[in-house]
Amino acid sequence: MSREELFGAAAAVARDIAGARAVAVRATASAGTVAATLGGLLAGVPVVPVPPDSGPVERAHILGDSGAELLLEPDPAGAPGWSTDDLALPVVPVDPARRADPAYTRTAPEPAPDSAALILYTSGTTGAPKGVLLSAAALAADLDALADAWAWTPDDVLVHGLPLFHVHGLVLGVLGALRTGSRVVHTGRPTPQAYAKAGGSLYFGVPTVWSRIADDPASARALSGARLLVSGSAPLPVPVFDRLAALTGQAPAERYGMTETLITVSARADGPKQAGWVGTPLAGIATRLVGEDGSAVPHDGESVGELQVSGPTLFDGYLNRPDATAESMTPDGWFRTGDVAAVAADGRHRIVGRASTDLIKTGGYRVGAGEVESALLAHPGVREAAVVGRPHDDLGQEIVAYVVAEGVSGTELTDFVARSLSVHKRPRRVLLRDELPRNAMGKVQKKQLADD
Repeated sequence: MSREELFGAAAAVARDIAGARAVAVRATASAGTVAATLGGLLAGVPVVPVPPDSGPVERAHILGDSGAELLLEPDPAGAPGWSTDDLALPVVPVDPARRADPAYTRTAPEPAPDSAALILYTSGTTGAPKGVLLSAAALAADLDALADAWAWTPDDVLVHGLPLFHVHGLVLGVLGALRTGSRVVHTGRPTPQAYAKAGGSLYFGVPTVWSRIADDPASARALSGARLLVSGSAPLPVPVFDRLAALTGQAPAERYGMTETLITVSARADGPKQAGWVGTPLAGIATRLVGEDGSAVPHDGESVGELQVSGPTLFDGYLNRPDATAESMTPDGWFRTGDVAAVAADGRHRIVGRASTDLIKTGGYRVGAGEVESALLAHPGVREAAVVGRPHDDLGQEIVAYVVAEGVSGTELTDFVARSLSVHKRPRRVLLRDELPRNAMGKVQKKQLADD
């Protein structure tokens, strides 16, 4: 679709939903979803993307909690598995071939920059998903900062195959292209072959996507003409980073962010890219490390603390959850990410993991699970690894590793880690698994790992 065609389709949606308090969209990977989302932005109506594969309980919570008054349906065949009787709100079909006069977008009232543009729901790992309120101003600030960091211009062709109900696929992968004026090609599914055929200059992917591409040398080499490969949503394993760099001729750029903060830290297109590090803060973003006692943690590249963030990309709170909003902020206005990180003297950030699951206190030491996972993944027989702390009578917590591997025993892997890291960082137990549970963005769901 041309930009003019897209805005014509979006204007038609905007006319349909004008005045609504909020609208939900069944966010399939389709032109209809893009037109629906853009239509909401043009009309100044908050858009609530709903995962197309969401179950009835999750779906009912999102639709009810968000206050959506309409459900925009981008698929002419309707929603497989979705009962319209259970939705309790009108369904409005979205036809991307339908047009309204694009002049409507110039005569309609300009939405207030601080009004909610999107309501994105968190994964709900600690309870029911929470609605994150993101303003147009926050989206614009983040996309402009990323355009600067990644040298993103209208001459680029962005390629990705990510879901359109998360920050990565929808905000960066669609709104980012619209903001910069670049073309975007959505591959439907993020397969190595689809990425290889797309002929882009800029590629987005999550670690699972990049791992599969790295395992397909022909597809990986086809990306050698791209100027930037970006990985996010979860840590990129060092072996995958190295294989991509060798096959494509360039190291991938990693970045870090959350739904509540958008993207705040990233490697730059013109800067160094180092495995295990996610770059430096974007323009306008400030970060700090705080210890458990509230003291500042030194930026020496080794000391770890909770990462806190401040800047114009922060959310405006959790919908209908003032208690959770207040809990997420410090008294002086910084967002508590809940992630543990280390920061080098030159400002480069390394994310260790979640404070709740990835900071392990064992025998008086504080160990980041991510460091141990990276050490395990350096073994040629290991494909996946997830490290957690389990209660231990003597140590407080013991380091337990869940590993997908071939041709290697747990004892051998424990010894392997002890040769590359301090002995106290070695796993006390290594449990071999056929696979690790992951969510739609490729993040390991550590709370689903059963200890035995």
